[in-house]
Amino acid sequence: MALRLVSDFDLRKDVLPWLRAQRVASAAAGARGGGPGVLENNYESLRILNVERNGNVIYTYKDNKGNVFFGLYDCQTRQNEHLYTFEKDLHVVSCSVNSDRTLLAASLVHSTKEGRKNELQPGSKCLTLLVEIHPVNNVKVLKAVDSYIWVQFLYPHVESHPLPENHLLLVSEEKYIEKFHIQVIQEDGSRVVIKDSGHLPRERVAEDFVWAQWDMSEQRLYYIDLKKSRSILKCLQFSADEKFNLMFEAPLDITLSDSGFKLVNFGCDDLQDQENLSKHLTLCVFTNHTGSLCVCYSPKFDSWEKFTYSVFHFHKGHGKTFTAALGSVDSHVTKGLTFLNLDYYLAVYLPGHFFHLLNIQHPDLICHSLFLTGNSEVVDMLPHSPLQSLSGSLVLDWCSGKLYRALLNQSYLLQFLWNTRLDCEKMAVLHCVLSCGGDRRFLEAKIIQWISENISTCHSFDLIQEFIIASSYWSICPETSNMDKLLPYSSVLTWNTVHSFKGYWEKLNSNLEYVKYSKPHLHYNNSMVRREWHSLVSEEKTGRRRSMVYVKNILDNATKVISNLEARNLEPRLTPLFQEEDNHQRLLMGLMVSELKDHLLRHLQGVEKKKIEQMVLDYVSKLLDLVCQIMETSWRKHSLHPCVPHFSGRASAAEFKVFHIMTRILEATKSLFLPLPPGFHTLHTILGVHCLPLHNLLHYIDSGVLLLTETAVTRLMKDLDNTEKNEKLKFSIIVRLPPLIGQKICRLWDHPMSSNIISRNHVKRLLQNYKKKPPSSVIHKSSFSVEFLPLNYFVEILTDIESSNQALYAFEGHDNVDAKFVEEAALKHTMMLLGL
Repeated sequence: MALRLVSDFDLRKDVLPWLRAQRVASAAAGARGGGPGVLENNYESLRILNVERNGNVIYTYKDNKGNVFFGLYDCQTRQNEHLYTFEKDLHVVSCSVNSDRTLLAASLVHSTKEGRKNELQPGSKCLTLLVEIHPVNNVKVLKAVDSYIWVQFLYPHVESHPLPENHLLLVSEEKYIEKFHIQVIQEDGSRVVIKDSGHLPRERVAEDFVWAQWDMSEQRLYYIDLKKSRSILKCLQFSADEKFNLMFEAPLDITLSDSGFKLVNFGCDDLQDQENLSKHLTLCVFTNHTGSLCVCYSPKFDSWEKFTYSVFHFHKGHGKTFTAALGSVDSHVTKGLTFLNLDYYLAVYLPGHFFHLLNIQHPDLICHSLFLTGNSEVVDMLPHSPLQSLSGSLVLDWCSGKLYRALLNQSYLLQFLWNTRLDCEKMAVLHCVLSCGGDRRFLEAKIIQWISENISTCHSFDLIQEFIIASSYWSICPETSNMDKLLPYSSVLTWNTVHSFKGYWEKLNSNLEYVKYSKPHLHYNNSMVRREWHSLVSEEKTGRRRSMVYVKNILDNATKVISNLEARNLEPRLTPLFQEEDNHQRLLMGLMVSELKDHLLRHLQGVEKKKIEQMVLDYVSKLLDLVCQIMETSWRKHSLHPCVPHFSGRASAAEFKVFHIMTRILEATKSLFLPLPPGFHTLHTILGVHCLPLHNLLHYIDSGVLLLTETAVTRLMKDLDNTEKNEKLKFSIIVRLPPLIGQKICRLWDHPMSSNIISRNHVKRLLQNYKKKPPSSVIHKSSFSVEFLPLNYFVEILTDIESSNQALYAFEGHDNVDAKFVEEAALKHTMMLLGL
């Protein structure tokens, strides 16, 4: 199953055994009243009433006499506590307990035997009571009205000591919300009573609303009121001192009725006919720690053929509406739509029909979201009873009395990744799996294994490229705020706040500022690195190089990256990488560190420089490490030797497969201009020489797929003998080398062909600035007594230039290259051409 429900609480397991034990103890002691009562065959009366901010669960049940009992389950100690008993047959609408467990607020109505048990009869009252329970003492009537009331205590964000003042929200079916201020004092030691209970201050918080939602974790109240037929969403934030501020108000493009009324997360609402849930609208607000704010909406269901729902991504400034076909007319919807908050994702679930997993971090890319349909176990993974999504990932199945944490099932998603054939599902699940966290090394190894088996089955995007970008992104972003807006996350790429707050509101405001003012260039890319790298390599080829201090700083950055990488990976490597300097890759590495650091320093405010520098090293190291992991997996899978292969010998089937993987890695990193581990190009070239016929090899070189490194060509010259086939290969390689490297390599090959190349280069350098002079009176005789006047005259000119510019034109590191060497090479080459 794509979702994993981890049980936090179960009425039947966590409460019922305790109640039975209390019943036995009470019976043994002959106690009458005051205890938790006798359940006997009245188990169905046991139900959850509320889940408070600290995770404590409030529940109620009735004994055979109809007495109503309130209990509390402490999620920390996993102990139950009896709170209070009403010795009347009443039905509980709502209940809440303050953080110190000294006050209990409850709203109750008379139970009726006819019709619905919770309907208010003409002339009956809904009582809202405030009870002192430490110890049980006075009862204060807060409201006695003909409409339903819901109660909710505010919980301070810091629970270090008992508070002298408590704050209670009362939500009325008459569409207003009040806040009561309740001061308590201690009497006779530990006895807590309400101070001046006859005059409790109160204030109106909201009115004329048609929908409201309570966020217990963050102590926020969302509500919607209608202004000129427009739905206006508002949010109140209750702070540590229990004051509240209107954080925002924003129009919603939805249609609500002024006569309607709906509450979300004000306790467990059993007032609606749950069999008709599918006919009612669904509306809820989800937030998470990254500063996202999503409004999920599904209108009243009016068709058996399709289902429509919308998700408004306020933190991104846009929304999307989806319409799901339900199949045949006979496929009736008997359950309501469920929205679930899964941190970086949001799930939309209709039992038996579809499961939609939306990426709310990057909702602009639909390919990052997963949509599953059909009557498979994927679509039937959750309980079919109505689910209530609480703060965070908490989910309440109020019918069964179970409280879950809904988590993405990483193992199932990995299995799904292997089985799916659709490219869009591969991309969506890849990102989903990486967002789950956990043992990242193990996870990456599993994904690399999948990539190696499926690399040719994905046609819409580059698997390796997407994996490298996505895995590097998810390894850094969860730890630092706003990094998601500055680092690339894929290879594929109005309203106002009125207060400045820290925490969630600061992050949400940052998201909005990004939407309003940002341009695509805020996401880092390597375009600047690409230009600078090409400039440095070009200077190297021409023998010119800018400030050595500048280049040294860049290479020092690369050294830090490699040291950082090696410090995190202590296991010995099978692949023969990092065994050479490979200055080109080190330059690329160092430039990326420099540019990315400057980028983050410009845009990542409030983070100290040392932390940014370390994040940059970690990020670039991660890019390299992922390439190394792919290589290690491939090397191990095909049982290749850890030493660098020799040029001699024929390629094995295993080397063919590793060469193919390396080519795909190169393609993935080339377009993004990402660095590769030093030694990668050398190893790739050696395998290329092994695996490809000469014409294919030269085509790979000319098209830039294979890059000739000095290390690789040096080994080629030394490993291969001078057979006709190898001579052709060597010459084809040498003529494709940059001049400076070509001159070094030619000196390693003792062959007339290399002598010819060396001679040509020597003559070219001598004649670059040659100015014709009057002929010398001295005639130099050739060491070969050959009467070939053009050659004699040409050698004489070369000798004259050498003698007058000896210091300037001396061939670096090769003292025996002179005019005589040129004359000898020319004659040998002519004789070879003539077949003499």
